[in-house]
Amino acid sequence: MDTRNSDVSRAEQLKNLANEAFKAHKYTQAIDLYTQAIELNDQNAVYWANRSFAHTKLEEYGSAIQDASKAVEVDPKYSKGYYRRGAACLAMGKFKEALKDFQQVKKLCPNDPDAAKKLKECDKAVKKIKFEEAIAVPESKRHSVADSIDYRAIEVEPQYSGARIEGDVITLDFVKKMMDDFKNQKCIHKRYAYQIVLQMREMLKALPSLVDIKISDNNHFTVCGDVHGQFYDLLNIFELNGLPSEENPYLFNGDFVDRGSFSLEVILTLFAFKCMAPSAIYLARGNHESKSMNKIYGFEGEVRSKLSETFVELFAEVFCCLPLAHVLNGKVFVVHGGLFSVDGVKLSDIKAIDRFCEPPEEGLMCEILWSDPQPIPGRGPSKRGVGLSFGGDVTKRFLQDNNLDLVVRSHEVKDEGYEIEHDGKLITVFSAPNYCDQMGNKGAFIRFEAPDMKPNIVTFSAVPHPDVKPMAYANNFLRMFN
Repeated sequence: MDTRNSDVSRAEQLKNLANEAFKAHKYTQAIDLYTQAIELNDQNAVYWANRSFAHTKLEEYGSAIQDASKAVEVDPKYSKGYYRRGAACLAMGKFKEALKDFQQVKKLCPNDPDAAKKLKECDKAVKKIKFEEAIAVPESKRHSVADSIDYRAIEVEPQYSGARIEGDVITLDFVKKMMDDFKNQKCIHKRYAYQIVLQMREMLKALPSLVDIKISDNNHFTVCGDVHGQFYDLLNIFELNGLPSEENPYLFNGDFVDRGSFSLEVILTLFAFKCMAPSAIYLARGNHESKSMNKIYGFEGEVRSKLSETFVELFAEVFCCLPLAHVLNGKVFVVHGGLFSVDGVKLSDIKAIDRFCEPPEEGLMCEILWSDPQPIPGRGPSKRGVGLSFGGDVTKRFLQDNNLDLVVRSHEVKDEGYEIEHDGKLITVFSAPNYCDQMGNKGAFIRFEAPDMKPNIVTFSAVPHPDVKPMAYANNFLRMFN
């Protein structure tokens, strides 16, 4: 057998192994195997499209679009290439680009009912966006929805048996009762939901974009990563590590909502603890605390279903008040995504960011929310298609410039719930175990004890939850691809 035939044959074997890894939800392993197949035979569109799908599963939509584009370049008649690219564009909210790809799928497969259905849904989504853009009120003329709400005027019906706030003070007893109601799939009265969210808004508005946290000697502090609407796993964290209090403080590092279908329960619980005792819990903004993500990944639909349209607008407003970064004892920098496309960024530059807006598509605020570490030095394009990838040298320089010891970030699912990179100078922590009910990963949180502030990582497994699937409230169209 000549070398070329041998390479083609070996590539096919690798593809089959990759397919098995994919079926077992081992997407990183699948990507590695598809990559080896592509290195042996880069003229097979299937390999590129399959690797694109694996990237999509890891939310690496930028890489997914690149691979799918390569698949259609290799074989312009390969419908699955357009399909994969359309799905990745859709996941990024690029509906118009997705529409073009699904039109191409329909042209190549005119009798495929699935292609026709997706094209119809995509068309509907694009028309809806155009309509919303047409009727949108310019930012300068927009009034705060919070200012129009008087929760005290909302009557609580006598038959309501759920958690109640007496007066203005949110107590631990109320929060415990509310969590118990949530656990039993009951919602709290909208009067109390408004009270929590409006109090939270006032509190967050007063904070700087970068919050300094002081931890006294012999006291501890816990950092959690993404929770993503996995309320029952949040309860498990509190079971394992204690409820938030001034003696047992937490920082939740963004992405409280979306994907998981108990996002409202998560966000109201975290907000209620913050209202109860501001120094018991700190909250950072993640890339999913934004209108564009909430529209696609379920939070908007969930809030509309469980509460009302007004709450959709109110949460969007409050998310714009969340701080972007925290520093623990002047040594540990905690941020949702990562570092920057330029050197020399100082903590004072982060403090100076005007964060009261939807996240921009470039600049410091965008990078804080979206960036990821990479194993090689320097900087590279983001596999997500937003932000950038940064190497260990970038981390080291940033820490030196700001007299810091460690970067803690979240934003990426990890098999063990955490990963230590960049010569121990960067830790990723992710607190949503068995993410989306399919990734099989552990969750983790980090406990720091003052004064040495060494990270002590605790991992945990997923716990059962009621039979409500992830993405149950997500954009109809997107659910087709999950």
